[in-house]
Amino acid sequence: MKETITIKEIARRLRISPSTVSRALQDNPRISQPTREAVRALAGELKYFPSTTARNLRSGKTGVFAMVLPEIRENFFSEVVNGVEELAFSHQYTVALYQSHDLFEREKQILAVLASNRVDGIMLSVAKESQQFQHVQDLIDRGIPVVLFDRIPPKIEAHQVGCDIEKGAYDATKWLANRGFRRIALLNGPHPLVASEDRYRGYIKALVEEQLPVENALIKRVDLTTEDITEKMTQLLLSANRPDAVLAFNDYVALDAMQICRRQGLRINEDISFVSFANLPLNTYLEHPPLASVEQHPYQIGLKAAEILLSITDPKTDDPDNGFQRVMLEPELIIRKG
Repeated sequence: MKETITIKEIARRLRISPSTVSRALQDNPRISQPTREAVRALAGELKYFPSTTARNLRSGKTGVFAMVLPEIRENFFSEVVNGVEELAFSHQYTVALYQSHDLFEREKQILAVLASNRVDGIMLSVAKESQQFQHVQDLIDRGIPVVLFDRIPPKIEAHQVGCDIEKGAYDATKWLANRGFRRIALLNGPHPLVASEDRYRGYIKALVEEQLPVENALIKRVDLTTEDITEKMTQLLLSANRPDAVLAFNDYVALDAMQICRRQGLRINEDISFVSFANLPLNTYLEHPPLASVEQHPYQIGLKAAEILLSITDPKTDDPDNGFQRVMLEPELIIRKG
């Protein structure tokens, strides 16, 4: 095993002090240009890499941001991760990923581990099962930097980054109404999710403005499993006055619901039409995708969440107001041809 090259070894070979080597590697102007060049040249020749452990001990930081999210396999969350990594890596931070799999107890365990094993900050999107959030408040009370994103629990004062879901649902429902659809169903998510309530409010607001009936029979909540989506979509199709359009919680819900419609012999976007959230790339490969999708800008959400954490942990970009930041991105209704 090759010997690890240290600053002391570089200093010994160049017959200068270790502190001079350290400053030269940081391009400190107090060190002469020839010395800086000599240090960098020898460091490259010896394949020297700075010790992040030593650097972190000096700074009191770990150089690690943690992300806790429901499912990395979901395209939305993988795009959020891409946004976080883009900014975090450029500032020499490592991103550690944890999945709650939408389980409350697992989320609590992960956050407890992160609280005891120091990280410089935590980005959290709460699990579907989570209805109590004292475990999140405890982190904030301990002074651990936390940024809540996308699924943001209510009544918690913390840094937040998301998309205006209520407006997205409102815009999507208005668009359907303006295209002549009169019986617009809502295939919504489960009760605990704040995002479900945001969709509901936007949907209702648009129906009222368009003077369309608000019918409980047209509003179904699903637990986001294929089995439950199948059951609830079948109920909608078997109702006395079948809907002519459906606003779905996201593209995954829409795709499962559309499959049920096909099995019933219905033509998608002719006999019944769909609008959804997420704007998944796979929609471009479908012969009959949803007529439109609400783009929630997950990459930008991740980028902004990382930016906020950096502003808290990096004194160079410290927020002078020292208050909680709340960022809500504008949704965009992506309309497809057809």
